[in-house]
Amino acid sequence: MFQKRSSRGTFSSSRRNFSRPGGGRSSTPSRGGQRGFRGSFISIDKFINKAAPVTDIPAEAYVPETPFADLKINNRLKQIIAQRGYALPTAIQDKTIPHILLGKDLIGLANTGTGKTAAFLIPMINKMIGNKEEKLLVVVPTRELATQIQEEFIALTRGLNLFSVVIIGGANMHRQVSQLRSRPNLVVGTPGRLKDLVQQRKLDLSRFSNVVLDEADQMLDMGFINDIKFLLSFLTQKKQTLFFSATLPPAIEHLIKDFLVDPVRISIRNQATPSQIDQDIVRVKQGEDKIEILHNLLKESAFQKVLIFARTKSSTEKLSKILFSRGFKTESIHGNKSHGKRQMALKMFKEDRVEILVATDIAARGLDIPNVSHVINFDVPATYEDYIHRIGRTGRADKTGIALTFVS
Repeated sequence: MFQKRSSRGTFSSSRRNFSRPGGGRSSTPSRGGQRGFRGSFISIDKFINKAAPVTDIPAEAYVPETPFADLKINNRLKQIIAQRGYALPTAIQDKTIPHILLGKDLIGLANTGTGKTAAFLIPMINKMIGNKEEKLLVVVPTRELATQIQEEFIALTRGLNLFSVVIIGGANMHRQVSQLRSRPNLVVGTPGRLKDLVQQRKLDLSRFSNVVLDEADQMLDMGFINDIKFLLSFLTQKKQTLFFSATLPPAIEHLIKDFLVDPVRISIRNQATPSQIDQDIVRVKQGEDKIEILHNLLKESAFQKVLIFARTKSSTEKLSKILFSRGFKTESIHGNKSHGKRQMALKMFKEDRVEILVATDIAARGLDIPNVSHVINFDVPATYEDYIHRIGRTGRADKTGIALTFVS
């Protein structure tokens, strides 16, 4: 629970600031209700959706064709998967792993939080068990996602004598170069730092016969397309290439034509927003203070573990400090923080040592954070796609979640 609490009741009794479009005197704002904001227009209607009852969710649960125990993979790997409590694969895992095991190039389209990491790690680890010289390069858009993938790799390879290294900006380059000398089986990193080490001849990609681009569309949005082309050009001509993405924009299609050979296409995209997320708006009327409204919401007992999104690095840090000064346990992550501080903030949030994490969109994709009760868009996202990824941090693992968006 938060340090500060109100005795006025639960979340449902404090929603006096909420209204449907057309209610009250305020009219529907342009640009999602943010004056001077140059993002895509998002209708307020898209921020409102009643969650389906929890009892409805199991009826829609995916039934896999092949349980992990029946996969044609190493028995020790099967044991590790079982020890981690995984009995049945998710849809993206079930549909992609058999093709990857056959060595095919693949394009996997799936919403965030659907288990894409294990979808490519399990078959790739199986390949490494069969041949310790197999090497996998995984390129991701953010430092946090790179670290999370390495953590999953370590968990899935315990006792298998396989090694990994994370190559990301904001961390000690000399240490990364030293770790590369151990000839790791997995190198996972962000495009910029990977490119730097290739150019410095500290990373030899010609040894890698497997590559994964994870969250490919986000890397495109972040301007990494040329860096990705640069990295792919150094890999062996005969390689297995896997693309995982939520969307497939034209620039990614061009990459596919240039670097993939007869790829299998798997699409497991569900409805735009998960049915177990209750979405609503918080209308800020003229003259009202957004921070005061946020403060009053956070005092309610239902707000147990809250991820708040702000638009800029400076506004993220400022909001976190304001909430901390008001007695809330908060941390922040954004691009101006060192990698070590970002990882510590994320770790504290995951472990419930802090109950509010204020973040920019670097926390919107790929991160697996358990039991987030609320996602709050303090600033409207730039695109509806960003909105989908943001709110996808709650309502996970068949739990209900709540997403609130401030509009004015």
